Formats: sequence, C-alpha cells, structure tokens
Amino acid sequence: MTPVDFGRGTLVVRTRALSLRLDTRTIVTTTVFLALAVVVLLLSLASGEAPIPLPRVVRALFGGGTAAEHMVVVDWRLPRALLAVLLGAALAVSGAIFQSLTRNPLGSPDVIGFSAGSYTGALVVIVIIGGGYYQIAAGSLAGGLTTAVLVYLLAYRRGVQGFRLIIVGIGVTAMLGAVNTWLVLTASLNEAMQAATWGAGSLNGLGHDQLWPVLTVTAVLLPVTIAFGPVMRQLELGDDAAAATGVRGGTARLALVVVGVASTALATAAAGPIAFVSLVAPQIARRITGTSGVALIPSAALGALLLGAADLAAQRLFAPSQLPVGVMTVSIGGCYFVWLLLRESNRS
Repeated sequence: MTPVDFGRGTLVVRTRALSLRLDTRTIVTTTVFLALAVVVLLLSLASGEAPIPLPRVVRALFGGGTAAEHMVVVDWRLPRALLAVLLGAALAVSGAIFQSLTRNPLGSPDVIGFSAGSYTGALVVIVIIGGGYYQIAAGSLAGGLTTAVLVYLLAYRRGVQGFRLIIVGIGVTAMLGAVNTWLVLTASLNEAMQAATWGAGSLNGLGHDQLWPVLTVTAVLLPVTIAFGPVMRQLELGDDAAAATGVRGGTARLALVVVGVASTALATAAAGPIAFVSLVAPQIARRITGTSGVALIPSAALGALLLGAADLAAQRLFAPSQLPVGVMTVSIGGCYFVWLLLRESNRS
C-alpha cells in the first residue's frame, strides 16, 4: 500500500510541559548553516600572518598549546571571529523581524532607515561632540533608536502598515543621507577619514572590550526574539486573525519593533552600519528552507555564516591590507540581487 504524503516532514517533541512540531528540512538546514559557521570561525582563527594548523587552534581554544599560540588564537583572533558571528546573527534576526512585520522582502533596517540614523548619531559624535569608541557607539545607538521612533510615528495611522513603514523609511533615509553628507563635508580631514572608515562597517581593531557587551546583549535579545516567533507567524495572517488567537496586534508589533531596532543598533554601535546582511540573510534562508514565511533561527544561523565568511574574505583576500567587512557584505548583496534579477527575467 502506497503511503500518503501529508506534506513536509516534521519531528514531534513531547514533554510534560510542552509539545513541539519541528520542520525536518528547517532543522537540517539550520544545522548545516551552524556547522559551516563553525568551520569559517576556525579558519579565521587558523589563517593570517602567523598561520596555525587547525589541530593546534583547537588545542589553544581548550587551554593547550604554547603561550604564543594562545595569545594569537584566543587574545587576538577569537574576539573578532566571535563578533562577526554574533553581529551577523543579530542583523539577520532584525531583518527577519521587519520583513515579517512589513510582509515585504525590502522591509529591512537598511531600507527603513535605522542604519542611516545610527550613522547620523555616530557622525554627530565624531564631527561635533568628539569622543572615543564608546562615545561613538552610544551616539550610534541613540541615532538608531531616535530614527526608529520617528519612522514609527510618521508611519502610524491607526496602526502601522508595512508598505507605509517602508515608504516613510525610504524618505527618512534620503533626508538622513543628505545630513550625513553635510556632516562629512564640514568635518576636518581626520574626522572625515574616521567617519568614512566607521561608516563602511568594520571589525578591524575590535577585541575583548567590545566582545563582552555584545555577547551579553545578544544572549538576552536572541532568546526574546525567538520567543516572539509564533507571534510573528500570527501577525502575518493579519490583525483580525491574530486577535482571534489572542494576540494584540498593536502591542505585539511594537514589541517586535523594539527588539528588531535593538538588534540593529547593537550591531551598528559595535562595528558601524554593515549593509545587506539583514536584507539578504532572511531571504536566502527562506529560499533554502522552503518555508512559507520568514524563519528566525535559520536566518540567524545564515547571518552568522555570511558575516563570518565576509570578514574572513575581507582579512585574507587582499592581505596584507584588510578591507572593512561592509565592503564584502555589499559585494555579497550585489551578487545576490544580480542573480535574483537574472532569475526573474528568465521566468518572464
């Protein structure tokens, strides 16, 4: 007798407290993304001006090896590699949230204007106030949050519709772009160079001092975001359907916006506005997993892989020079969109 195919394969997990139905393809795909991210991380730790074999890298991570290997692997290279993974996951999760809320693949922090607002906040500190890394990070955080509030208020008309949020965000981005250009033109040469380097998005020079705050905030934000996954699914069905299942659309949407903005602001404050990861990672993850909507965990895993690979390429492709990682992510995003345009043109 031929078995009946009821659709995608699922894995059911039951305990006394809860019951979960997990998509098999999503689990396998996410596992592959995470495994590749670990491989990229190990390659980042092994390669460089002082290459170290992978077995000795693993030994140094667990406290073995020589003092020199421990210094190179753990003190110099590990913070940057971990930051790439953590910030990639945060950016991808933020993009997944806004693409779900707006029900539009263009609904990412890059397009809506939060990244431009963070850049404006950093430029104000660099050009007008003056300050070091932490002051610039605080200015970036304040700029991103202020822009998010502004866009949300301008787009609010008895609720926030996705298309209106994107249109308002594009307009705010254009205005902030003009402000940013003016700030750079009025700055001194050193300030302008610092602003340009920071604005490209770079992990160069980041270490343990930046890793621990990012690790702490990410450890809080990611579980909270994943907990909102079912709510996102219900909101995608519409406010009426969500309300019928006990979800208050306005409150839930505002909470998701806060979490999404916090994830973007975290990454921007740490490394500058890194473009395209939040836009591309959720879309690629959705295509590979074959899910009907944006999935948070696969997006986070792919974001970690993409930014980790981009940073490895930025360090090694043009050695001894190191490019800002934002240059590589823009290249990845451009290649993706060229492929997407060619694919759509072949369909038509």
